[in-house]
Amino acid sequence: MLAPLYDLSGLPQDFVMKRKNVVVAADLQTLVLGALRAVDLGVIASAAVVAYWARHDYWTLPDLYLIAVLAAVILAANFFQLARLYVFENLSRLAGQFGMIAMAWTGTMASLIALAYFTQTSVAFSRAFAIGWYALGFGGLILVRLLLLVQIDRWRRDGRLALNVAVIGAGEMGRAFLKHLADVETHEYRIVGVFDDRKDRLPPALEGHAIAGTVDDLIAYSKTNRVDEIVVAMPWQASADLQELIKKLKTVPVDVKLCPDYIGTYLPARGFHAIAGIPMLSVLERPLSGWSLVLKALEDRLLAALLLVLLAPVFALVSLAIRIDSKGPILFRQQRWGFANNPIVVYKFRSMYHGRIEDPHVPQATRDDPRVTRVGRFLRKTSLDELPQLLNVLKGDMSLVGPRPHAVAHNEQYAKIIDDYLARHRVKPGITGWAQVNGLRGETDTPEKMRRRVQFDLHYIDNWSLIFDLKILALTPIAVLGKENAY
Repeated sequence: MLAPLYDLSGLPQDFVMKRKNVVVAADLQTLVLGALRAVDLGVIASAAVVAYWARHDYWTLPDLYLIAVLAAVILAANFFQLARLYVFENLSRLAGQFGMIAMAWTGTMASLIALAYFTQTSVAFSRAFAIGWYALGFGGLILVRLLLLVQIDRWRRDGRLALNVAVIGAGEMGRAFLKHLADVETHEYRIVGVFDDRKDRLPPALEGHAIAGTVDDLIAYSKTNRVDEIVVAMPWQASADLQELIKKLKTVPVDVKLCPDYIGTYLPARGFHAIAGIPMLSVLERPLSGWSLVLKALEDRLLAALLLVLLAPVFALVSLAIRIDSKGPILFRQQRWGFANNPIVVYKFRSMYHGRIEDPHVPQATRDDPRVTRVGRFLRKTSLDELPQLLNVLKGDMSLVGPRPHAVAHNEQYAKIIDDYLARHRVKPGITGWAQVNGLRGETDTPEKMRRRVQFDLHYIDNWSLIFDLKILALTPIAVLGKENAY
């Protein structure tokens, strides 16, 4: 009999106590690398200013020198990327870092010299300045990495850089993987439990790690606890079982990796990554992490706050119209599924008559729906009823752009008949989305209409960028005014 998931006695105690307040290690690595890029470019620019001051006893650089610094920053960003200076695993290899910095920084300066020669501006630059800039820049880049290495060691000692890994599979492959982790004595991974759907013939623990529950238990656990990666340690020959398992795990915003068995073309491949030296095939990846997650959050909060201020008169007029048109509250609250299939309460302007008997199946609004008020028809057609969801964005429950949140009853209905439907919840739901600006808004009275909407939502999730979000926001007013299928 498997131990129940929420009996945490078999899990590492430091994980149990700290999980609520620890930054996800994978995201911390991404943030460190992003900060390192910015610091490197700052070091290069600062070195130029100091070198100019040392030569000319003046802090303000002439325009031509500023152009040279800007060119150096652009060149260095590309040379350093090519030199793989921003691969987290390489940061601990000091000798390699020194060599690659020397090559990349020398290549940057050599390109600047060539550029100055061909533009016939080389005589305008002091040789002492150029030498000083090169030396100070190299020394600053090395110093940054030495300080970063000290900080990384501290993070590793207190466990911040340890990835919380859940293992699926309590068979021989799972045992071999866990044994390898123990043999290499790495501190980069912390096993939070082993999970397996088999109900019998399983030991209470595997290589000292508790059998914590089934795959469904793991999915439920990951909603409220920190899991960075899921390792599937099952034979690849069991293709049907693996496909079913991957379908289940699509609902979880966690990186999923397969232990190597043999390459199967039926699984989605997102490249190979190593865990403790063992190559793993990535089949699912966290849609938003690191700086992308930070950028998305800043976009949501700043634009939502700005829109609330700009649209305050619209809020007032709509509220007054609702109050005059029919009895009942101005705002309508409905429970829907949000990020990682967790329930959220979504706000809307009330567009239907208050006091009607609720249908548990939540039928979608149709043309000339008698439940909809006169003001409500206008609000729904123009999507003004969605504006209070800006409050959900400020709360952090929703994003400005993302898959639209559906009623719980609709989620449960379509999750049973549409593959990958629940994968929409790997990001926060949005007020508008890629499906909506492509005409897929309003009533979805057939599974095929919902299937098309899901396809557009998944395309958005796999191809997110800030530019993509801004494009969708710009297209939203056109889509709202130009379509007839919102009732």
